Amino acid sequence: MIATEKISIQKVSKSRLPEIDFSNIPFGKIYTDHMFLADYKEGEWQNFRIVPYGYMPISPATPALHYGQSIFEGMKAIKSKDGSAYVFRALDNWKRMNISAERMCMPYIPEELFMESLSALIELDRSWIPTAEGSSLYIRPFMYSADEYIGIRPSENFTFQIILCPVGSYYSTPVKVKIEKHYTRAVAGGTGFAKAGGNYGGAIYPAKMAQDKGYHQLVWTDGVEHKYIEESGTMNVMFVMDNTLITPALSDSILAGITRDSVLSLARHWGMKVEERRISVDELIAGLEKGIVTEAFGAGTAATIAHIELIGHEGKDYHLPPIEKREFSNRVYKELDAIKSGSQPDPFGWITKI
Repeated sequence: MIATEKISIQKVSKSRLPEIDFSNIPFGKIYTDHMFLADYKEGEWQNFRIVPYGYMPISPATPALHYGQSIFEGMKAIKSKDGSAYVFRALDNWKRMNISAERMCMPYIPEELFMESLSALIELDRSWIPTAEGSSLYIRPFMYSADEYIGIRPSENFTFQIILCPVGSYYSTPVKVKIEKHYTRAVAGGTGFAKAGGNYGGAIYPAKMAQDKGYHQLVWTDGVEHKYIEESGTMNVMFVMDNTLITPALSDSILAGITRDSVLSLARHWGMKVEERRISVDELIAGLEKGIVTEAFGAGTAATIAHIELIGHEGKDYHLPPIEKREFSNRVYKELDAIKSGSQPDPFGWITKI
């Protein structure tokens, strides 16, 4: 068990906070003063420390660089009216990180280590939590191999870190997506369900090809037939069809998104019909042509709810109804935002107060 007093803290001599323009905080480019690290050696976690944020020396032989042995999570904290930091579904991120760790032959992270380090770091850098509407403190826990060995085998040494990042909106406008039927993000039996670094690195090239054509993201299809919708580049995808919320069923090639689960939980709580099932590209396109797909959106930590403006398929763009007319996705965004900030009751026990 790890107690907060076992975490050594080295504070910065001068905070960079006065230099930050919180009216202009691009996503993922500004970091707080401190970061947390822990080492896994000789079969146990040790050397818990918070140090000034900065560059770190690592072995050029680490399998994290050569073989992609790294995993991560993404979370957010919002400052409540009483000054507390509200972290959304931290324990669910901890559980999912350990699912990824098992798949990638990495050590289990105890709940106490995850939560105590998270709390200590946020407490130290609490002043970095932005307060503007739509902004938050993005939390990035990650783990990577710290071995010095070029060889394919399970590593023995690891580093667990947490860094913090004040952010604004991930997408400033509704997104345009393109259905991808050639390149593959994940296949059955692979690592698609894990939040592993390599899943994302391999997706950059086809995503860039789509961005060069004016789209923001891809909608990936299954890796066998390319007939069924799976997920998007940074989020799970959902559709409202005939007043039913429909999303692809989870599999070992689809990430079990925390925001995805939150949206489904709220929909069921409100009595909306929900279906988690296979969705074929043909069914989706037919629904768009008939006008029965009234809403399409992505669900993920970075964007929360990302309205999809249009869906491209085989050279044709299918436009969705105007954003202001979308009842469910607008409602669920407002509800999640209110729960995260503490301005609305949390019936699911999702919030951790720091």
